[in-house]
Amino acid sequence: MKIALLGYGKMGKAIEKIALDRGHEIVLKIDKDSSDYNISDADVAIDFSLPSAAFSNISTCLENKVPVISGTTGWLENYDKAVDLCNEHKGAFIYASNFSLGVNIFFQLNEYLAKMMSNLSQYDISMEEIHHTQKLDAPSGTAISLAEGILKHTDKTAWKLDEAGTNEIPIVAKRIENVPGTHTINYNSEVDSIEITHTAHSRQGFALGAVIAAEWIIGKTGVFNMKDVLNLS
Repeated sequence: MKIALLGYGKMGKAIEKIALDRGHEIVLKIDKDSSDYNISDADVAIDFSLPSAAFSNISTCLENKVPVISGTTGWLENYDKAVDLCNEHKGAFIYASNFSLGVNIFFQLNEYLAKMMSNLSQYDISMEEIHHTQKLDAPSGTAISLAEGILKHTDKTAWKLDEAGTNEIPIVAKRIENVPGTHTINYNSEVDSIEITHTAHSRQGFALGAVIAAEWIIGKTGVFNMKDVLNLS
């Protein structure tokens, strides 16, 4: 499989190593915020770029009928446009806020717990996410996905960074050097607390999930997510 890496920072380099170890070829590496490249030699593209570049990268891939996997966060105001473009060009597209296999199982666990807790109004819900100091967006895309999973199954109406109102889920975002990613959901009452946490130990899990998603999407048409890739739907 010939892979284009759109974004060649720490994640791009981790993806490159895993892809090569799995027998794939890297045919393009874009290190800067650039739209001046030829994507046509690639079988699939993996985008871990900047929020300012992600939609342009995804558009280029879809317009050239190259399946694209994107793990860039902070660009989702254009997500619906990307879906429309994918459908228009009969392309293939996966966006995930987190490609870690463990995190995607954690997403499912989070929704299952939210369903169980939905009628227990004595529990207050809160969230915390911790990432490395280079992370540009807050809260993380993973934290937003977790919050949206809770919103589907409770009477909460929104999430909010830091302090939140009665019907909102507060998310505390911390930035600490050399932390790949930790996400915690807490249900707290006067008598006890229930807490679930996912802790990433390195970027390798994110990179492996992205490569697995790229392998899975070859030959497919449509807009997918990691539930499809892992058959969790």
